[in-house]
Amino acid sequence: MRLTVAASAGPVNILGGIDLTVGEGEAVGVVGPSGSGKTSLLMVLAGLERATGGEVVVAGTRITALNEDALARFRRDTVGIVFQAFHLIPTMTALENVALPLELAGHRDAVQVARDSLAAVGLAHRLTHLPGQLSGGEQQRVALARAFAPRPRLLLADEPTGNLDAATGRAVMDLLFDMQARLGTTLFLITHDPALAARCGRRIHIADGRVVGAEPVAAPTAA
Repeated sequence: MRLTVAASAGPVNILGGIDLTVGEGEAVGVVGPSGSGKTSLLMVLAGLERATGGEVVVAGTRITALNEDALARFRRDTVGIVFQAFHLIPTMTALENVALPLELAGHRDAVQVARDSLAAVGLAHRLTHLPGQLSGGEQQRVALARAFAPRPRLLLADEPTGNLDAATGRAVMDLLFDMQARLGTTLFLITHDPALAARCGRRIHIADGRVVGAEPVAAPTAA
């Protein structure tokens, strides 16, 4: 798989020669230096960036063959994404932030599913609070609830603790790994933290847009 972007000085190759298979229900930690292509790979897997060569198959769907509308439906039905920034709608409550994507996807019980998802991350008492009334850890838990609510087959997480202090980050990741294990979701986790990567079943190293190493982790350990 190859990803190339246009730049003022000509095409720039971001990823090249990526050959990677992730099993269903597997948790993979992706590490590498800044600028190595980790986030670009995540964006390609989500269908938010298009590969210029090769094939990308996610949950049995060849997403490199999909048009933009089909990609949007694929993301809605198959992929959950959690970023370092929480990306919550500031004028909507926690409940509304989680329920809105479900409503747009046609879930008739969207509000109840959102309630249950927020309760699962310990926020049943914060349903009516706006993001600005929540701590950073609470906002990221809302983002987790939103990502897991539709029960995606693949969860993509890009430095999900990057804006959190160490203790809050550990609590958020405990929730993420617990939900991933309970739901059997495939996890693709980008992190600079070796302890987080060690909680995954496999660790992948990326440098200069290529996979330069991969090894199984003997057993998940607490951060």
